[in-house]
Amino acid sequence: MAEPGKNVNVSELNSVTVRFAGDSGDGIQLVGSQFANATAVAGNDLSTLPDYPAEIRAPAGTLAGVSGFQISFGDDSVLTPGNKPNVLVVMNPAALAVNLKSLDKGSVIIANSDAFAQASLAKAGYTSNPLEDGTLANYRVIGVPATKLTENTLKDSGLPPAQAQKCKNFYMLGIMFWMYGLPLGPTKEWIKTKFKKAPELAEANMKALEAGYDYAETTEIFDARFQLKKGPVAPGKYRNLTGNEAAAYALITAAKLLKKKLFYGSYPITPASEILHTLSKHRSSDVVVFQAEDEIAAMCSTVGAAFGGELAATGTSGPGLSLKIEAIGLGVITELPMVIIDVQRGGPSTGLPTKTEQSDLLQAVFGRHGECPLVVMAAASPADCFNTTLEAARIAVKYMTPVIVLSNSYLSNGSEPFRIPKLSELPKFEVAPLPAPADFKPYSRDPKTLARPWAWPGLKGYEHRIGGLEKADGSGAISYDPENHETMTRIRAEKIAGVAREIPPTRINGQAEGELLVLGWGSTYGAITSAVFEARKAGLQVSSVHLRHVWPLPPDLGALLKRFKKVLLPEENTGQLRLILRSEYLLEAIGLNKVQGQPLNSDEVLAKIKEVLGGR
Repeated sequence: MAEPGKNVNVSELNSVTVRFAGDSGDGIQLVGSQFANATAVAGNDLSTLPDYPAEIRAPAGTLAGVSGFQISFGDDSVLTPGNKPNVLVVMNPAALAVNLKSLDKGSVIIANSDAFAQASLAKAGYTSNPLEDGTLANYRVIGVPATKLTENTLKDSGLPPAQAQKCKNFYMLGIMFWMYGLPLGPTKEWIKTKFKKAPELAEANMKALEAGYDYAETTEIFDARFQLKKGPVAPGKYRNLTGNEAAAYALITAAKLLKKKLFYGSYPITPASEILHTLSKHRSSDVVVFQAEDEIAAMCSTVGAAFGGELAATGTSGPGLSLKIEAIGLGVITELPMVIIDVQRGGPSTGLPTKTEQSDLLQAVFGRHGECPLVVMAAASPADCFNTTLEAARIAVKYMTPVIVLSNSYLSNGSEPFRIPKLSELPKFEVAPLPAPADFKPYSRDPKTLARPWAWPGLKGYEHRIGGLEKADGSGAISYDPENHETMTRIRAEKIAGVAREIPPTRINGQAEGELLVLGWGSTYGAITSAVFEARKAGLQVSSVHLRHVWPLPPDLGALLKRFKKVLLPEENTGQLRLILRSEYLLEAIGLNKVQGQPLNSDEVLAKIKEVLGGR
């Protein structure tokens, strides 16, 4: 056996994409998140894509039960979780069968060879062992008997064999830490905290982690290890956050800036539940979390909290947004500030509850009865869920309106390093001062914003009623007058249209005019930006714009679009923003549409750019 560290090439890479795959019971999401944390501690930029099975408790070893976690990490060029993995770590044959089509020839497959027994192979549709029959000849295959090695490592631990075998995921994680020179320390500290009430499990998992690392160090089956280049990092304190965590912390931050309590009323729904879970960890006198009995109650309680004078928010996914619609209309007609986070998933109905999509845009913009306008914004990345949600809260209280923030499963479960902003970098929140009690009218208007006063119960001299019936202009009394209804309808629409004044000039990545503009919104940001970078590097005349403000649209967008001969619009739906742009600007954009429960990747966008430009 070679001396440790000898005969091993160390290569430096700009970035690499790794995918872990196996049964949910193999702890795939757990080891994936720990690998992501270790890369962040090592100073790499990163982007992740957890991929959960759609079936709850699918039979072990079946194709339907495969769970995945993909991460791309390296220098500051990392904007997406990667297109195709360079390294695939599989815990069983089903994981290999599901993910093999995603690999390019020459990619590395690291497999728990102990799991490739005849019964498991049959569940995955194999008639022979692909690790041995030559079908993987075009890949670099490394078989590791991880189950047996883990059992040997823990034979003196006192754990039952079945429990010891569960530590094999940390054994494989240790191998990957060695391959990319990542530190064990952060994961060991996490294990101690996670299993502090079961020290024997903590000790076993740490032993397995170390044993996997040592196995890779001392055997000759790994002939290379890699170091990742690190891009320039802005000074500051960083934390690796998922999109859901970022949204939760944005709501807490907004409440602090307003010097108000945060109320979050929600009903658990995949993939938005983590916002509820995160906020529940921070419950205090200033953070009130209410798990409602259903989506309707969650939305109505949010309206009530806004009437009570606190920062009110709720979160859901597509089916839940449908149930909230009537009470959202109540928020619009009462003109109360609230933030509604919609973490989009594949539909319709239950659809693909663990998969990603951008298919709620039309529902968010138009999906309410009556003339019911509100503000719609979209986050571009997991970290941007913080900035977008914080901005949504600022607009909500300034204009006295509900604001919908569109995220999706890809952003909410994905993670990336987030630089914690300084207090001086946070936006200023503006709440119009109340008039003197003698001058108070519930529906009087701020002349600049058209926002009505935010008066809440308990303020002497500001008593008033709210409800779902139409309000008389100014007084707020119930009114059935036809002309008044039209006046109030137009005022509410004008108020929302006026939010466009808040939108900064649209930033263009590339030239300000030319052959092709790639326009995007929401989670397609990373794929579009990466593809445009590669296209421009190849000499193609292409620029990109990404929208955060989806409704109202930026005031300069129409003129900007006219400066390009063609506009390409990638979306993870069948063309919803394209429909809106056609209505607003008579623009016939070229669609690139994907509705597969998976995010668009930069290769797909780049291929479409080349097609549109005729191969030039």
